[in-house]
Amino acid sequence: MRGLFISIEGPDGSGKSTQIENIKKFFEDKNIEIVFTREPGGTAIGERIREIILDNSFKEMDPMTEAMLYAASRAQHVAQVIGPALEAGKVVVCDRFVDSSLAYQGFGRELGDAVEVINSYAIGPYMPDVTFLMKLDPNEGKHRIQENRDTQDRLEHEKLAFHRKVYKGYLELEKRYPDRILGIDASRGIDEIRDEIYKKLEEII
Repeated sequence: MRGLFISIEGPDGSGKSTQIENIKKFFEDKNIEIVFTREPGGTAIGERIREIILDNSFKEMDPMTEAMLYAASRAQHVAQVIGPALEAGKVVVCDRFVDSSLAYQGFGRELGDAVEVINSYAIGPYMPDVTFLMKLDPNEGKHRIQENRDTQDRLEHEKLAFHRKVYKGYLELEKRYPDRILGIDASRGIDEIRDEIYKKLEEII
């Protein structure tokens, strides 16, 4: 029996990392083992690709190169980690997955349907069963991460206009896949957000 695949998405500064820790605790408290992973990365090859994608010195990177690098990392991730774990009946929790590419490259870089086509080869049959989308206005997100500007990666350094297009993309994906993507108002308090996520997880398991 195939396992459960959960992904967490959202714009920069939306509080994903905090809620990921809460999700880990949810399963730990129930003695349910999870495989936690992230994108880009998740494998030795994927982490090397991540370094290239997010390196601030590669400002000349072409949008299609960027999209293909994400897909390449994802293909290895699915083949080596996600696919085997799900086939073994495990719970997989992933920090970002294909929706990030659809939002950041499809909408943000305006590559459109090409991103979905590329990634259809990368993910095969492994689409998340549920995706928690942390929804936060890009202005607020940029404000939250501003104090860490010196450590921001290449995409975080993009202008607000880019992040607005990304956020618009996420909202469009939420409308397109309402049975899979659960929008979470990330402007609220941490505990309130956690409780909403926990309620959904209880329903799933």
